[in-house]
Amino acid sequence: MSDVGRPAEPGPDGRLRCPWALRTPEYLGYHDHEWGRPVRSDQGIFERLCLEGFQSGLSWLTILRKRENFRAAFAGFDLATVAGFGPADVARLLADSGIIRNRAKIEAVIRNAAAALAVPAGIAALVWGYASEPAARPPAPVTMADMPSATPASTALAKDLRRRGFSFTGPVTVYATFQACGVVNDHLAGCFARDIPGPALAPPGQS
Repeated sequence: MSDVGRPAEPGPDGRLRCPWALRTPEYLGYHDHEWGRPVRSDQGIFERLCLEGFQSGLSWLTILRKRENFRAAFAGFDLATVAGFGPADVARLLADSGIIRNRAKIEAVIRNAAAALAVPAGIAALVWGYASEPAARPPAPVTMADMPSATPASTALAKDLRRRGFSFTGPVTVYATFQACGVVNDHLAGCFARDIPGPALAPPGQS
């Protein structure tokens, strides 16, 4: 059953949630503790931008299940460390069955780390610079059909990133990063998580 036209629905504890969160335990934890919560660190923004890039063409559940493997493989997405990766690291990553072994995407992460380090105010400040002012923000979506796949802001940032040497950061990937990092709030109207302020929180048992 498609989630697209469904409003917020009660979860196992009776609280209303975005219906996609009810598909799997992994989605439930990600939705409740992280998706849509503000992420303002360079490392946190970079990780999510990279993971959204890896997700292109795949299920987000695949990425969630491999997330700790990605973190281990890419040194916790530390910008300076990843920017310093060389051919031996690319070979290591291509041999790592715990991640998505796509050479173009792997090499893009390395290039993007160097590009992120070159952003004067930092990648987080750049991304958040494209957030709408409160008065200009759209109303809460009622169903997922009300959510765009890209927006003028994500398209503009994608162009900005491309100009700075980033790749695999098109408008759809950027908008998904906006959603993941709380730059936009796409929790559905009625979802309990929509009105919870504060930074992203790791699910119990994770750092």
